[in-house]
Order: sequence, then C-alpha cells, then structure tokens
Amino acid sequence: MQRIANCILISEGQVLLLKKPRRGWWVAPGGKMEPEETVLEAVCREYEEETGLMLRDPSLCGVFTMCLEERGKLEKEWMMFTFRAEGYGGELLPHSPEGELCWHPLDQVRGLPTSEIDRKILSDVLDGGPLSIGRWVYNREEEVLRHHLHGGLA
Repeated sequence: MQRIANCILISEGQVLLLKKPRRGWWVAPGGKMEPEETVLEAVCREYEEETGLMLRDPSLCGVFTMCLEERGKLEKEWMMFTFRAEGYGGELLPHSPEGELCWHPLDQVRGLPTSEIDRKILSDVLDGGPLSIGRWVYNREEEVLRHHLHGGLA
C-alpha cells in the first residue's frame, strides 16, 4: 500500500500551500514515502524537496486510509499521514517542481479551491483539533462517497 506524508506549515498567521497544476487545487506539500523511511523522515524530506524549507518539530495530526472507488469497486487504496508544524528553516524555493507555492492568510485558507477531503483536513488542523483517524472513499472526480472518522474530523 502506498504511503503519503504531508504537512500544514503555519507561520506568522499564514499557511504555506502548494497549487497543483492539474486541477488548480491548493494542497499541503508532501509526497510518497520511500522504502526504509519513517513517516517523520518522509514528511521532512518531501517538504524540503517541494518547498526548500526544513520543518522543525512537525506533529502528527491525521492518519487516513484513502480509497478510490468506481462503480462500487475499489480501484486504489493508500495511506496519508498529515502533520502540522509552526517552525522551519531554509529559503522558500522560487519555483517548486510540483506547482505554485504561496503563503495564505489563515482567514482565507477555507475559501481556496481544493478538494472536499483536503478542505476538511485543513480546517481541522487549523482549528487545532485532536488526532484524526479515518477512512475516506471518493471517486475519480474526488467527490466524497462516504467516510468514517474518529477524532477531530468526526
């Protein structure tokens, strides 16, 4: 099963997000874990590769099983580990290989174009909710078909 780690970095009343070119949706930077990596090592490595920034003390906020389903049939399943951090070092890349990077004021994040799943996860992390654990089932259009959650997103 593929494992993904991402992080929501908050600094000085702003959140750093990545705009993916395919749909123009804003997401938390991150990516796939490599063999032999822990989720913490993966989120730090991926975050630095995509942003140029080195996370300081990221904390785990969510563990989700993500399921792509079409016509009632499971097509893909993966795990996503979402972290939150408030400290960082380094310089922001002028151009990320994954899309456009931008700091957004906290009060504007909920209005940005993103998937329904990412909107709920972002809102919960920004509200400082407890660790969320759950399962999201969605279709190719990224519409949530059903979900089962414990913790902050329940």
